[in-house]
Formats: sequence, structure tokens, C-alpha cells
Amino acid sequence: MTNWELHGLELANCNCATGCPCQFVSMPTNGNCEAVAGFEFSSGHYGDVDLSGTRAAMVVAWPGAIHEGNGRMQIIIDESATPEQRDALQKIFTGEDTDEMATFWWVFSKMCPTKLETLYKPISFTIDMEKRTGKMSVPGVFESEAGPLLNPVTGAPHRARINLPHGFEYRMAEVAKGSTRTSGEIDLKHNMDSHVHMVELHMANSGVLEAA
Repeated sequence: MTNWELHGLELANCNCATGCPCQFVSMPTNGNCEAVAGFEFSSGHYGDVDLSGTRAAMVVAWPGAIHEGNGRMQIIIDESATPEQRDALQKIFTGEDTDEMATFWWVFSKMCPTKLETLYKPISFTIDMEKRTGKMSVPGVFESEAGPLLNPVTGAPHRARINLPHGFEYRMAEVAKGSTRTSGEIDLKHNMDSHVHMVELHMANSGVLEAA
């Protein structure tokens, strides 16, 4: 097994209500699960391949809950990545060189028997976890925007976090709301009140690193 490690930020928007029942081992809000997630890695490696500064994204959709399978997945890797970096991220995102059930990428890959062609396109990614705002887009694939939860009475930003001590994606996530429109092969339309989480990722072959 090739050792790998990644550190960076994630912005994810799914079709569930804010808070996302999946995070609490409940069925998805609308009976199905679909999401877009973007990643910017500040540091990392796959063997001797440096992954610092790389970006990637994924669009995923399941007809039911994730654990029921039959999903579709499309991976996007920023076109600036070298051939070696592209190969490394492809392997990590499809669960290769990863302990069984250790990462959400491993789980998503196993639950998505249909994998669309990986795309190499420019990925725009901005995130402010303190303000719970962000944007990400891939030309011809998707556009997503995120903003803070708002108090329905005062209109002031409302802060909420999810703490998963044994999670396979993160230990702590900032919760926001957002919207997504896709224009690629997987058709998603999430309104501005759908779930967003923003995460500091610290991941390796064995799963979430305790530094998270």
C-alpha cells in the first residue's frame, strides 16, 4: 500500500435540510442523497508525489441513502495538476491504498458502481470558515454557493457545528446553507436552504487523523 496524507479544506453541499440527517445516522431528508464537494489541499503527498496546492471536486448521486448503493460519481481534478498528481488523487478518491471503510472517499466509491469519466478542468474554490461563506465552480459541470445559517427573527448569522468523534470525513464541521446547479452528466438542483458543511480535512490511508 502506498502511504498518502492530505490536509486542506472541504466545502460540501447536499440536498438534505441543513444539519443533514446522514450525519446522525438517519435517512436523508428527501429519501435520496446527492451532493457536490470541492477540496483544496494545502499540503499532502501520495508516496513521493507532492500534492500541495492541488484542487479536486466530486459530484455524487444515489437513488436512496448512501449505504443502499447504486450511486453515480464523477471526479474532477484541477487541470493544473501534473499527470502524477492526477493519478494520485484519482486513486485516493476511488478508495485505493486506503484501509477498508476508513474514509468517506472509500465509502462513496464503493457505493457508486457507476463512475463517470474523470474530468480535468479549472476549479474555482473560495471558502471562509469563520463567516461560513464560500463558492466553488467547474465550467460546464457545476456552480455552488454557501452562506451562514440566519436567525429567522433577527436575521443575524447563527453558528452551529457537528462534532463526530469517530467520523470518516471529519471531526468537526461548520454548518451552513447553500445552493448548487449542475450542468454536467449528473443533474442536481439544490436550493439555497440545503445543507452545507465546511471542514478542515486531515486524512490518510487509515482515515481521519487525530490532528483534525
